[in-house]
Amino acid sequence: MIELYTRCHLKDFGDLNFTNVLKDDPYNNLVVYPRSVGLANQELAEVVSQAVSGGYSCVTMGGDHSLAIGTIIGHARHHPDLCVIWVDAHADINTPLTTVSGNIHGQPLSFLVRELQDKVPQLPGFSWIKPCLSSPSIVYIGLRDVEPPEHFILKNYDIQYFSMRDIDRLGIQKVMEQTFDRLIGKRQRPIHLSFDIDAFDPKLAPATGTPVVGGLTYREGVYITEEIHNTGFLCVALAVLNSLCRPGWPRTQKSICLCLPSAGTKGVRHHHLAQLSFLSGLLSALDLVEVNPHLATSEEEAKATASLAVDVIASSFGQTRGGGHIVYDHLPTPSSPHESQNEECVRI
Repeated sequence: MIELYTRCHLKDFGDLNFTNVLKDDPYNNLVVYPRSVGLANQELAEVVSQAVSGGYSCVTMGGDHSLAIGTIIGHARHHPDLCVIWVDAHADINTPLTTVSGNIHGQPLSFLVRELQDKVPQLPGFSWIKPCLSSPSIVYIGLRDVEPPEHFILKNYDIQYFSMRDIDRLGIQKVMEQTFDRLIGKRQRPIHLSFDIDAFDPKLAPATGTPVVGGLTYREGVYITEEIHNTGFLCVALAVLNSLCRPGWPRTQKSICLCLPSAGTKGVRHHHLAQLSFLSGLLSALDLVEVNPHLATSEEEAKATASLAVDVIASSFGQTRGGGHIVYDHLPTPSSPHESQNEECVRI
């Protein structure tokens, strides 16, 4: 992933398999696979909780954005004061009563925000969920496809958001400054970064499930992750990644627990767990979602989307466009000449 870094030690924990619930009838004849998604997220929350409590930084890559239910809850069990930066084309905060599609990946934040709980019915398979976020602890970046009920929630529940129009108007530097003022201006606390690859423009990330034109440029997206890395405490949740494998992760003093859910028509199905070292000493957890090579129309589209996701992860870990290098603390000095000047003259 980062050629300039010394390759890290990787420990593979094997696969965590999820079983789809039989007869998983839609809730209210609309919300699909609630029991399967609820059970999978419950297991995922346990894994993330174990990783964070063990001092690891948890990286979750895979599936759709519904996995943020499990990763954020698991993270919050040990860092209840965390805040969330949600980078996405979509707000993903419909409730089961406002959703049009019925897909839970368009609803995850509604289950997590305390202020919304009187508007959210309890779905079958979701009884274990305890809301863990306050609405002022969330900031959206990159929105451009927001449904009317979601817009109502953002406006009336004190949730800060920056649409692509705001990014055009303010510039990405000012957006990040205002984001940090909002979330960590008064006190430092863990950041949970939830990054959906469809936040980028589809020309850059075509292999994804719900592309929307007019998204982030490469420079804007990487600037977001570079700035979050620079805060010192980072938990990244990146949604929309089905498979990423590339060698050369950066090395540091802490470890990462990798959770790799595989997306399917019935939600997240399994996780692949691994442990590795990384550069950010305070990095807490990372989720990456919605990279789906199966939706690419060519091998080039699949590779471009996966490479972009790798760059997002790498820059979250400290790779910068100025150069992400191994520690280099001295320059070599010339050794003694192999032969004297007289011997050199005679040889010549």
